[in-house]
Amino acid sequence: MSERDGMSTNGNDKTAIALITGGTGSFGRTMLGHLLERGYSTVRIFSRDEEKQHLMRSEFKDERVEFHIGDVRDRDSVMNATRGVRHVFHAAALKQVPSCEFFPLEAFKTNVLGSENVLDASISNGVEKVVLLSTDKAVLPINALGFSKAMMEKLVFAKARQYRGCNTICSVVRYGNVTGSRGSVIPHFLTQLQAGNPLTVTNPDMTRFMLPLPHTVQLVDHALAHSRPGDLFVRKAPATTVGTIADAMIEIFSSKAGIKIIGERHGEKLFETLATAAELHRSEDMGTHIRIPVDERDMNYELYYEKGHVGELSGEDYHSHNTERLDLAATRALLMSLPIIKSALAAVRDPDRAD
Repeated sequence: MSERDGMSTNGNDKTAIALITGGTGSFGRTMLGHLLERGYSTVRIFSRDEEKQHLMRSEFKDERVEFHIGDVRDRDSVMNATRGVRHVFHAAALKQVPSCEFFPLEAFKTNVLGSENVLDASISNGVEKVVLLSTDKAVLPINALGFSKAMMEKLVFAKARQYRGCNTICSVVRYGNVTGSRGSVIPHFLTQLQAGNPLTVTNPDMTRFMLPLPHTVQLVDHALAHSRPGDLFVRKAPATTVGTIADAMIEIFSSKAGIKIIGERHGEKLFETLATAAELHRSEDMGTHIRIPVDERDMNYELYYEKGHVGELSGEDYHSHNTERLDLAATRALLMSLPIIKSALAAVRDPDRAD
């Protein structure tokens, strides 16, 4: 199997340099540890938050980690950061639905134009593979976050069509909620529990995919190993309701705070979709993963005026209402495996030994 098939891109090359944009976030911290274990000679952390970089530097204390201050919106700083890099993992983004709703242009600048800078710089500097992180909110989007991430995906697909034969392979991974990550509902509920306040639930029947951080790293690894230009990868995942998450957390912490229903917020969906029926129609089932190849139709539209698709697409979208559903016990078990929950429980049991 050739290097471009991906098996030689597993990071075992002791001279390989990797770059993580938005590297001080939840994914970046986990991915950094993973890449160091895989044997990369250098891992560059690219972000604009010097305080978080300082804390990360103090925690890892590894000479193989380089810290670059910069913003993906700045083409020059991205160009400098990608020089000599073999693999890029693009995680920098504005990710909160409410903030993107109120400041949609800021979401566009970071999630679309910033991603364009990462792609162009990677191609210019001869990066071997680039994996961009997307979200289920990019599918059938109804909010600014989803629209901006959908446009990011379109950039990858467009470059795969426009730059056939390019040495840089760009792919996308799409996943749902990362359980316990910063800004997600679990730390929000935890803060409310610790304050003795009721858990504010928008809609208890709202479903969300549940994916632990290590599984997101596995998804990125899968894309790195198997990607062709413009591929999109989805990891199959279970889902649960927001109400079940709240009930499980109240049970875990033996809380009497209760639940307060506040109604859906701006730009929220009752359920999230990871892949549409049209995407699944041309996809490859890889077991725990789904590969969705790029649509390679070109600008020669006349062909499609004269001859269209024969037959109807069968099946349905893959979404959080029709995937495996975690009950209360399974949701509780998943939550109990999270570091953020373990740490909070330790603090309750022995405040003097808590972090």
